[in-house]
Amino acid sequence: MAPMTSAGEEMHALVERLYPLCRSITGDGVRATLDIVGEYVPLQVHEVPTGTQVLDWTVPQEWNIRDAYIADATGHRVVDFAASSLHVLGYSVPVSATMPLAELRAHLHTLPDHPAWVPYRTSYYKPEWGFCLAQETLDALPDGEYEVRIDSTLADGHLTYAEHVVPGQVAEEVIVSCHVCHPSLANDNLAGIAVATFLARALAEQSPYYTYRFIYAPGTIGAITWLARNAERIDRVKHGLVLACAGDPGRLTYKQSRRGDAEIDRVIRHVLAASERPHHVTEFTPYGYDERQYCSPGFNLGVGSLSRTPYAGYPEYHTSADNPDFVSPEAMADTLAVCREAFAVLDRNRQYTNLSPYGEPQLGRRGLYDALGGRSDTKQAQMAMLWVLNLSDGEHSLLDVAERSGLPFDTVAVAAGALRGAGLIKA
Repeated sequence: MAPMTSAGEEMHALVERLYPLCRSITGDGVRATLDIVGEYVPLQVHEVPTGTQVLDWTVPQEWNIRDAYIADATGHRVVDFAASSLHVLGYSVPVSATMPLAELRAHLHTLPDHPAWVPYRTSYYKPEWGFCLAQETLDALPDGEYEVRIDSTLADGHLTYAEHVVPGQVAEEVIVSCHVCHPSLANDNLAGIAVATFLARALAEQSPYYTYRFIYAPGTIGAITWLARNAERIDRVKHGLVLACAGDPGRLTYKQSRRGDAEIDRVIRHVLAASERPHHVTEFTPYGYDERQYCSPGFNLGVGSLSRTPYAGYPEYHTSADNPDFVSPEAMADTLAVCREAFAVLDRNRQYTNLSPYGEPQLGRRGLYDALGGRSDTKQAQMAMLWVLNLSDGEHSLLDVAERSGLPFDTVAVAAGALRGAGLIKA
């Protein structure tokens, strides 16, 4: 894997490349996004027809848009979809009309508190149309007639999502999920898409214990569709992580699963604390990103959510200010590093049984002390062996050992490997 700085720059380049595309919960913008991601990791793309029942929901009609604008009496486009996909209310029905500004105002969305920014707004499940624009643009519009045009279609089609699987030594799975429905918003969630993609590439270079399934799906309806289509094999999912808002300058934030004590919760809390990174851990709430679908009570999966500044926690959220300049290669590289560190712990966290539990086994005659010779942390490594032996009762994991002993997880895992090789413990 490339160094983190290089990976950060590559992730930022991917964000910039995806940024202009108009994404929504369905449509060609999602497909175009997945086509680009597919250049980085192979994807299995799924198309689910309009009208398909998915849990309590129904796959909606597919929305596509080709052009949209508001033009003044001279034909000048005062608002132009070609300049930014945020300018159109998501899922707008087609419109072709001329109307006075007084009538048009009911269909215009602005941010008075941030007059230079364009808001992101949608109307997925209610037929509506509208435009989003800067308040300063609206303020400059004179009264008069305006041509209003939205060249869109709402028709039976498909909901599109994709998966990438990194095979593991066992069939039990870790899912990594990111939403692909937002249009030109860099942090929410192009940064999450980029981090997920480069995490998949990093794992593919290893031989992971778990099978890692990456899910690229529209928010809410996409995760619900995935759950509905995979209900019979959901018991394979042992751990999971939702990635969102992964590139802003804020500190890392981990939102715990509904369980609160799922292994992924413990692992990420441990990794963040051990790294001494500025971070914040929050309790689960049934609002946010797709962790709330994976953690719905019928599934109750051990799925948490990792972000930097959480949703709605920064002024740029859901506005044109969430652009590629708002996210940085360094922040995305840091998020990626935490994911890799966490999965390195998760992948090695086992419960062992001491095969010589009566008294302390003689480590010297097995060459275990000699194997530590010359290490700068010899004493720490010896203590790790003793702790692993003592807590290998079939009830404590290596993470338990690390937390109770205060030793680094890596040191504990290496000690366990040595003890297992000597025939003193078994998984």
